[in-house]
Amino acid sequence: MTDTLHPSPPAVPLPDLACDAHAHVLGPYDRFPLAEDRSYTPPEATAAMHANMLDAVGFARGVFVQPTAYGDDNGCLIDAIAQAPRARAGIGVAEPEADIGHLAGLAAAGVRGLRFVEMLSQRYGGRPKGSCGFAELYAMAPRLREAGLHAQLFSKTETFAEHMPRLLDTGLPLVLDHMATVGKSAGGVDDPAFQTLLALLREGRIWVKLTVVRRSTEAPDYPDTRAFHDALVDANPDRLLWGTDWPFVNMPHKPDIGRLIDLLDSWTADETIRRKIFVDNPAALYRFG
Repeated sequence: MTDTLHPSPPAVPLPDLACDAHAHVLGPYDRFPLAEDRSYTPPEATAAMHANMLDAVGFARGVFVQPTAYGDDNGCLIDAIAQAPRARAGIGVAEPEADIGHLAGLAAAGVRGLRFVEMLSQRYGGRPKGSCGFAELYAMAPRLREAGLHAQLFSKTETFAEHMPRLLDTGLPLVLDHMATVGKSAGGVDDPAFQTLLALLREGRIWVKLTVVRRSTEAPDYPDTRAFHDALVDANPDRLLWGTDWPFVNMPHKPDIGRLIDLLDSWTADETIRRKIFVDNPAALYRFG
């Protein structure tokens, strides 16, 4: 596998205005130090490094997702957006008490949503430090609606399904991270929780990110995610996004991004669907252009 800064170009060039809809930016740490109270310490992955990666594989646009190691300090994220404001957007984090003025300021800086994590981990003793959970989302939802922000969500598939009635009641666009965290259930694609999410995706009531690298250790082809991927694409290609998850924080393997694009192409041969996932859907959700 190549290193994350010098990926191979994809075999089939990406369409014009293609978007990497899920990446993280970190540092430089002399300007943007990590939160003192954090669950992990990642290496630097600056906006300039990310831009070089996008150029290498042919992406024109990118979406930065606030890493929990920064907590609710969105300074690094906002600075990265400002370096290419017409081609970058962000998903931030805010304190539950954040008022509408603060949230509107984030929106004006190119932040399109806030991230909420209900993924409990023995490694972290619960949620990662620096994250907000679904309870905070329910309290903040009216202010998010007023500020024009959506909710990006990370949890287990069964947790999504359990909370989905109340999540839908928030009236916010809902974006589910990492293929809705599929692949760990013994029920496979027939698992009731996954089927609940598929039905909502089919109705256009949720969005899902097709980031396979955190759902499998079977690199480089991730065969155990294929059935879930196909089910999501069949359900509603108009509500799917694709992201690299660069720079692959806390992951034992560092995939070649060009090969990840090739994998999507081999699983999704329809050029119209490919363009929706890479261009049209992120343009609509993140309001590019």
